Amino acid sequence: MSNAIIRTQDLRFSYTTAEGVAPIVLNGVDLSVEEGSFVAVLGHNGSGKSTLAKHFNAILLPSGGAVYVDGIDTIQEDKLLDIRRTVGMVFQNPDNQIVANVVEEDVAFAPENLGVPPAEIRRRVDEALRAVGMYEFREHAPHLLSGGQKQRIAIAGVIAMEPRCIVLDEPTAMLDPIGRADVLRTIKALNRGRGVTVVLITHHMDEAAQADRLVVMAKGRVVADGAPKSVFSDVEGLKKVGLTVPQTTQLLWELRQEGLDVPLDALSDEECAAALKALLNE
Repeated sequence: MSNAIIRTQDLRFSYTTAEGVAPIVLNGVDLSVEEGSFVAVLGHNGSGKSTLAKHFNAILLPSGGAVYVDGIDTIQEDKLLDIRRTVGMVFQNPDNQIVANVVEEDVAFAPENLGVPPAEIRRRVDEALRAVGMYEFREHAPHLLSGGQKQRIAIAGVIAMEPRCIVLDEPTAMLDPIGRADVLRTIKALNRGRGVTVVLITHHMDEAAQADRLVVMAKGRVVADGAPKSVFSDVEGLKKVGLTVPQTTQLLWELRQEGLDVPLDALSDEECAAALKALLNE
């Protein structure tokens, strides 16, 4: 795939412990992420999804196989800066990523370290804060903001580096429903409005359902890969790896078990309601 911004080839990884090598965390992962796409990686704790994410910008390096970022093998140490300029990373806890006492200074931190000229930093900071809907908070203290606002500042800090791809590792895990919705809206706007490639690591079904493509991981392997509608239609397959499906799919699946003819791919609330209405009208 020529327009793959990230590609893994038979990627294997084990953490090395004091006693020697720990169990295998990634076990032969082959994956291509196309430039401009929005991919969600779904899996239980221990499925390997966060470990996979950390390979995408060379925080971790393969024990076997390879990872390529824009064609660069991540084991090339002299290319680390190029890799991290291409793929930015947002973590679960925004407090671990916020380094300054003023919002705009925090967003400026990474571009300053990359040696970006001051006028260009100013432009990038303003643009990044507008992109995440936090421009009016630019002179606020980050520690006084809500969890969702802090996470949007952390995302702005990554946007200011102007990466072509952003990998978000469980970015909503510590947020309330309002913060989660804000962050998801921000992610989708970056992808659809600016063409930034987004890889969202999550265990929330409703978040995964909003991506263009869904990759399901279990025990260090990819067990499903496709459009959310088709992946979630395999209710039994997902249950086998301990995952549930969105409530809409679950409801329709239960109706089908009772012999009713409803589509399993009506993922959104609106589609599900339309399917139920059609059923009642029959």
